[in-house]
Amino acid sequence: MDEAQFYSQRETHSIATVQRKGLRSTLVSRVLTKAMGTSRFKFVLLLVAGLFLLALQTLAAVIDSRVDQYALGISGSDNSDSCKLPDGLLEEIKGYQPIVDKIVAKIVDGEFAGQTWQSLADLVDTFGARPAGSDQLEKAIDYVLENMKQDGLENVHTENATVPHWVRGFESAQLVAPFKKNLALLGLGGTVGTPRGGIIADVVAVESFEEFKQLTPDEVKGKIVVFVPKWEGYGKTVVYRGHGASVASKKGAVACLIRSITPFSIGSPHTGWQSYEDGVKKIPTACITVEDAEMILRKYRKGEKMTIHLEMEDRNFDPFVSRNTIAELQGTTYTNTSVVVVSGHLDSWDVGVGAMDDGGGAMISWKALTYLKAMGLRAKRTIRAILWTGEEEGLLGGQAYKEAHLENERKEFNFFFESDMGTFEPRGLDFTGNKEAECIFREVVKLMTALNATEFGTPADGGPDISHWTSRGFPGASLLNKNEKYFWFHHSAGDTMAVEDPKSLDKCAAIWAAAAYVIADLSVSMPKDVE
Repeated sequence: MDEAQFYSQRETHSIATVQRKGLRSTLVSRVLTKAMGTSRFKFVLLLVAGLFLLALQTLAAVIDSRVDQYALGISGSDNSDSCKLPDGLLEEIKGYQPIVDKIVAKIVDGEFAGQTWQSLADLVDTFGARPAGSDQLEKAIDYVLENMKQDGLENVHTENATVPHWVRGFESAQLVAPFKKNLALLGLGGTVGTPRGGIIADVVAVESFEEFKQLTPDEVKGKIVVFVPKWEGYGKTVVYRGHGASVASKKGAVACLIRSITPFSIGSPHTGWQSYEDGVKKIPTACITVEDAEMILRKYRKGEKMTIHLEMEDRNFDPFVSRNTIAELQGTTYTNTSVVVVSGHLDSWDVGVGAMDDGGGAMISWKALTYLKAMGLRAKRTIRAILWTGEEEGLLGGQAYKEAHLENERKEFNFFFESDMGTFEPRGLDFTGNKEAECIFREVVKLMTALNATEFGTPADGGPDISHWTSRGFPGASLLNKNEKYFWFHHSAGDTMAVEDPKSLDKCAAIWAAAAYVIADLSVSMPKDVE
């Protein structure tokens, strides 16, 4: 299960829990209300029944909490039956509470309050969107490097990573029959353009790949295929964006349009990367709005013939050498070994300004080091901030960094953090790793009481870029935050500073700095299952 699927599971399970709790509350209320208007004997019986149901509701709420924790990978603060850490290590971790509280106070309510939001605003207001291969991204990297040096961080440098260079050109889609209507769209990353003058073709609309399989090549050839999948969480639904074009092309489609991968829409399309299958003809592909996609599907199922005129001047250029951006707060005991990495990606899509995805994650990783240095907090191990490049095109910055550091990685890396699912109000931290490391990290998360952010989750990979390491046995963590609206803005023009809240960013920076410091300063390294 990837990060997005974990989030989708959490969202679905939370809805079910609310429904269960609501049903029980309604039942108790009805029994007590009925008791108020009955005879004395019946009143006593109904009152007893109501009190019994009330007690049952309380017990069920406890059970719900345990069920939620099991289904979502979240364990309560007293769920330590399988964790048997040495008493000395437990006391050592608890001893960091005053330092954690100091970090939180300084960043959230003290001298650093509001600085993370302001720094992010300065970045995105200066450079805007930062797609891989663009001047904006490379200038933003230079800007960050200079400011990291001004912050007094150490070993500030970049490391190369080769990324695709795709550029969006003029894009237009219009329904020309049975009536005229402009269709808002965004070409998908890596898509080819249309021929000059565009494509005019009839529409085939389906809800799923399974439905599409029932169509013959004769029914698809020369048509524009429109996939209109239901939202079933990002992890399940995004496959249509990623592979829809090649699936449609195999049966002779001339273009492919896809319902935007979002649970909610106000008429804005969402973009994202897509991959052509080797040996299959490349056809233009784009996402259209939820509203337009669902309208097209309704009309198609009524048997109405629809025709679309599609023009796309998107282009692919030669691969481009970009850079991961790196800075350190070097350790007092270990410098180039047992490093704790904090990270987010600096690149973004070319719509919006990438404040949420992932300017916030990159900024809290950078500023965590800045704030710790300013507070005079230097851990035993080096804390290294890495702002990845080329994440949106396939985690390419992480891939390049892994390959460059592969030889000595077991000695070099102790722990990986990554924030790439929003920087909203923090709830806690997600963890991936072996059981021994999990037991240590559970105790670290308990220190975040001042932020009310002590939830503990266990997704499969910890984060996109760091999955290059966590999938192979390194321990890692990602930010667990109240990001229920994340996919409303994801990869759309709505990804702006308006999504970011200054206080929430402060809290995210605080939990990032505090957790990284404790892990980096412990007397023990985090256990890992790397050969």
